[in-house]
Amino acid sequence: MSADTSAGPEVLWNPTPESIRATRLAQFADRVAARRGIDLGDPAGYDAIWRWSVEHLDQFWAEVADWSGVLPGVPDDRVLTRRAMPGAEWFPGTTVNYAEQALRHTQDGTVDPGSPALIAVAEDAEPVETSWAELRAQVGAFAATLRRLGVQRGDRVAGYLPNVPEAVVAFLGAATVGAVWSSCAPDFGTRSVLDRFAQIEPTVLVAVDGYRFNGKEYDRRDVVAELRAALPSVRTTIAVPRLHPGEVPDGALGWADAVADGQEPVFEQLPFDAPLWIVYSSGTTGLPKGIVHGHGGVVLEQHKQLGLHLDVGPGDRFFWYASTAWIMWNISTSALLVGATVVVYDGAPAHPSLDAQFALAARTGITYLGTSAGYLTACEKAGIRPGETHDLSALRAVGATGSPLPAAAYHWVYEAVKGDVLLGSLSGGTDVATGFIGSSPLLPVTAGELQRPMLAVAAASWDEDGRPVTGQLGELVITEPMPTMPLYFWNDPDGSRYREAYFEPWPGVWRHGDWMEVTERGTCVITGRSDSTLNRGGVRMGTADIYAAVESIPEVLDCVVLGVEQRDGGYWMPLFVQLAPDTELTDELQARIKDAIRRQASPRHVPDEVLVVPAVPHTRTGKRLEVPLKRLFQGVDPARALNVGAVDDPAAVEHYVALARERAAR
Repeated sequence: MSADTSAGPEVLWNPTPESIRATRLAQFADRVAARRGIDLGDPAGYDAIWRWSVEHLDQFWAEVADWSGVLPGVPDDRVLTRRAMPGAEWFPGTTVNYAEQALRHTQDGTVDPGSPALIAVAEDAEPVETSWAELRAQVGAFAATLRRLGVQRGDRVAGYLPNVPEAVVAFLGAATVGAVWSSCAPDFGTRSVLDRFAQIEPTVLVAVDGYRFNGKEYDRRDVVAELRAALPSVRTTIAVPRLHPGEVPDGALGWADAVADGQEPVFEQLPFDAPLWIVYSSGTTGLPKGIVHGHGGVVLEQHKQLGLHLDVGPGDRFFWYASTAWIMWNISTSALLVGATVVVYDGAPAHPSLDAQFALAARTGITYLGTSAGYLTACEKAGIRPGETHDLSALRAVGATGSPLPAAAYHWVYEAVKGDVLLGSLSGGTDVATGFIGSSPLLPVTAGELQRPMLAVAAASWDEDGRPVTGQLGELVITEPMPTMPLYFWNDPDGSRYREAYFEPWPGVWRHGDWMEVTERGTCVITGRSDSTLNRGGVRMGTADIYAAVESIPEVLDCVVLGVEQRDGGYWMPLFVQLAPDTELTDELQARIKDAIRRQASPRHVPDEVLVVPAVPHTRTGKRLEVPLKRLFQGVDPARALNVGAVDDPAAVEHYVALARERAAR
């Protein structure tokens, strides 16, 4: 991927020669050049490093494994012994334990055992620090408890938890013994949790009694009881108190007892591709798919992403606003792998005021603040200026993901937050637990654009005929394997669902489902999803959860929900409902619809509007026309947005065409 100097959007930040030399990425490039005897430029240019990394995957990942200290000295021919997608084989014969890598820094002298590994902040409490030594002891205690409960390698440990230190300890404890972790946020209702956890049959459930969000308390004891009753595989429930200290349900083990016996962890030595966690697809077309990632792939990939691209390491305080249902929680926790302190926040993103995340940065000395594009856009539209009201002297970088970041928000960050931060807009996915396109401290930041494909990510934009295109929209594809591509989907023994999800229409090429333009200058622009996944506030959600809730209401015959990225950076999520004959959409019915979605799915799933339509069009095989209808509301010509010949009721489409035109004319 080449770059040129043709005119483009305004450059908002430029690295200096001094800042480039100080980055881990430049130092890594110098190390590679010296060890390999290759010329990457002096100083190395990002495009030269990237090109080498994708053309020599085995050499690149051997260097990352050695530089990070995770797997030093592995020869090139033992790195990628099978190059196929899916089915690539990485580092056969090696062993890696994620938890051991996350907690090794007290042993190798990288960090002071008394310094904070975690800084926990809640809406209603002062920050609480957990030192590296304390975290190591708690993980050792929890791992010993799991072993005492009979948990073995490969068993699943499920967390129904907010973003709290207990979630980090439970995850690391599970990884320590080789169990497979999976989590859901407590704002998920019973049905949504069971759609995920029932598939994986956990043996241990770590569950909170409630949570606080936006100044309100939400008791979840009834939901936990329902989960325990509906998950016969669960042998033990470990109760984490948030709202009712000291209360432990009958037959459960209290968290305090589970971590009482602080001790050195005993790490199971695991194959590189041993399963680490199960995360979930959005559930757009049915039950969420359980996506399995491996210990070794995640460890190396996060050393690359966090250590090289985000330039995070010991002494940094890393934060990304996330819930335990979003892959950014897993990635944020992974900052422990590079020796950084993780700031753990349990609460609403804008409580008690919109500038809450910047207040948190000032309060805890955050050096890298990660958030959603939606949050930055909301701050920009509100006209707040956190750089004038908060001490952000420690802040050196801001990250945004979840949806495209509009150019206006870029300008706002540099004008209203801090003029010398590196603003990185990242695009990746739950699917690979990392980014495809993202940030580089060696390159300028231009308004509205992502800097480059990340190292060893063979990303391109393809047209519908499978040809690379520049200067126009195409499908984001990955043409070479990555170590965090899923090992497999849960309950997909022949791999057919996995192949269908990513490797159609081009076998052996990963099609991600994003529209992307590669500019003549090498930068990238992501314009939204090319599929029907909802993506509100950076959290990807499935439509199936909404349909399950709405279809339980007798007055609703059918419905379709859309997530529409708008030109101004906003996001519109309407729910269209077809009502039973002689039924009107009263305020009471609308309230019941929204309440059902809130209870059975989550508050994030509640639509912006509920609109009555005469019918919901489907394909001839009965699937709702989510993607074509979404494209109508994005301004695509109806003749290009959908083929009416493939619709079960072509006349029904006309109503949506008229609505889209009416909305565009406002």
